[in-house]
Amino acid sequence: MTHMQHGSSWSMAISATLHCLTGCAIGEVLGMVIGTALGWPGAATVVLAVALAFVFGYALTMRGVLRAGVGFKQAVKVALAADTVSILVMEIVDNSIMVGVPGAMDAGIDGWLFWTALAFSLAVAFVVTVPVNKWMIGRGIGHAVVHQYH
Repeated sequence: MTHMQHGSSWSMAISATLHCLTGCAIGEVLGMVIGTALGWPGAATVVLAVALAFVFGYALTMRGVLRAGVGFKQAVKVALAADTVSILVMEIVDNSIMVGVPGAMDAGIDGWLFWTALAFSLAVAFVVTVPVNKWMIGRGIGHAVVHQYH
């Protein structure tokens, strides 16, 4: 089986990763803002951010799949198959960076360090996740399962 059988290309991987990044970033930013604004400890904020990243990531995929006429239950299955690994990799990378940057989690949502660290962490997560998505698409898994609905 060649990689091109499933249409695995860098542009397709970048597109899939940008899609994933959009959902992850919405959830991540929302979770970080809520947790930080409420004065939650770093671990609780990270848990909320990760949970919301998965919710928004899956929701964006489901929106397109539902629009294609697929039933809700099947759309959930497609979203889980398409995005779980991509979101997981992205979240591990970006939250590791956020926790690893000294003071970023305590900087507060009105501080430049918080937003700079968050933007940097999402950018690095994107770069790390693109090859993961390319590998999965090339094997007919991950975001490849969504393409039949576009």
